[in-house]
Amino acid sequence: MTSEPPLPGPRPAPPGAGTHLSSRVALVTGGAGGIGRACAAAFAAAGALVHVVDRDAEAAEAVAAEVGGEAHIVDLADPAAIDSLPTAVDILVNNAGLQHVAPLTEFPPERFALIQQVMVTAPFLLLRRTLPHMYARGWGRVVNISSVHGLRASAYKAAYVAAKHALEGLSKVAAIEGAPHGVTSNCVNPGYVRTPLVENQLRDQAAAHGISQQDVLTEVLLTRSPVKRLLEAEEVAAAALWLCAEHSSSITGASLPLDGGWGAN
Repeated sequence: MTSEPPLPGPRPAPPGAGTHLSSRVALVTGGAGGIGRACAAAFAAAGALVHVVDRDAEAAEAVAAEVGGEAHIVDLADPAAIDSLPTAVDILVNNAGLQHVAPLTEFPPERFALIQQVMVTAPFLLLRRTLPHMYARGWGRVVNISSVHGLRASAYKAAYVAAKHALEGLSKVAAIEGAPHGVTSNCVNPGYVRTPLVENQLRDQAAAHGISQQDVLTEVLLTRSPVKRLLEAEEVAAAALWLCAEHSSSITGASLPLDGGWGAN
């Protein structure tokens, strides 16, 4: 007698599946587009009330309407404007950022300062505003959307690399101080993500070098990455959401690479 083949087991759940945040409030900076928009959608789908923070009023209001959240039109380069944001936040997603590419010897000092203000000082100020609420509740999650450039460096990106490295350190301090209060702090470190900024870069470099956009992707942007494709914003959002689940409560002070093997190469 031959035995029947075993029934297939259950398929593994996608990242973030089973994460329930119906009693939580999330604040996502840079929430009007790209990774921020994907995070707003993912957290709202898990049941959280989402505060969408961005300086683009029309886009922020559109995303807030889509996810049933609230829009806050704020320029994070202005410390005083940050004082208008909510303090009763359980989940802080520091995502907003900007880029400038130039050699160190030609890098505009005012641009360097602006990038640090938005990508380091603003997350610090937001932590000061929101951590007391998290501590009082005995629960909180800080997710810092860092980058592979928080762990590695590339030429001509002095301000961005410096800011992301600083964000990594800030995240670790928040993890150490937050641990006794049930608050975790982690970084998500994506490589190149399919956003309008990156797609424009592909087009511009293809025109400048006289090669195809696919060649720019594989031979320029992803030259150090064994996986030759762009990440989707939803993949980054899924990782951020996973870090907010109860089963991730012991993961803190960590950096989660989504870099296609860049760091191993």
